[in-house]
Amino acid sequence: MFSFSHCNDRRWRHLTHRMAACFATLWLADAVQASPLLRCQVAYGGDTQTINSPVSSDPYLIQAIDIGGRFSFKAVMVGHDRRIDYIKLYAYLQTAHGDVPIQEARFDPPFELSSTARPLGPATMLYAGPLERELQYQCSLKDD
Repeated sequence: MFSFSHCNDRRWRHLTHRMAACFATLWLADAVQASPLLRCQVAYGGDTQTINSPVSSDPYLIQAIDIGGRFSFKAVMVGHDRRIDYIKLYAYLQTAHGDVPIQEARFDPPFELSSTARPLGPATMLYAGPLERELQYQCSLKDD
């Protein structure tokens, strides 16, 4: 039969405390390690949406976001953990026949990661459709 009487032994308590400290350190290190986040502010018709995109290993799983029923926007950051292989931004005009691409922007490493958001590129204004509707966006990259 197993007995817990050895738990009162000073050596056992010391080992238990060391194991707890080790697990706490591993958990804290994992929790504190930031991961890259791509944040885009996309505006159309006076409304602004924030689109947050974490690192993904499969760009095809990321869906385009509807912007005011006129445009779609997709922000893709491909990599693994803290490594970013590339970033692509897609803008589409919505038509009766489906989304029509109007811009694809690609950004390649190196990327400067910081706890402070840094602009990925300049503010962009796109004009599309028969009425030349305007879509604006600005993306930034940071450790989150």
